Amino acid sequence: MTRNSGIPDSNPDPDPRVTPGLEPGGGVPPGETPPGEASTATGAGPHRPPKRGWARGPLVVIVALAVLCALFFLAYAIVLAL
Repeated sequence: MTRNSGIPDSNPDPDPRVTPGLEPGGGVPPGETPPGEASTATGAGPHRPPKRGWARGPLVVIVALAVLCALFFLAYAIVLAL
């Protein structure tokens, strides 16, 4: 252990001289490493194509907000005109 930091002096990495599967020089022979991702796995569920267009709920909310904003500015203009 070091005197000040409390961190051990040993290296946490495995010793390449005794690590199985390594060739001389640190290379890895073919077949030793797994593929980067599963090549036999399917997707996360059944494929559902997206619906076209807007759903009715979000469209109603957007129109309602637009009408409320228009009414607010109309009332504001009327109050300023008085």
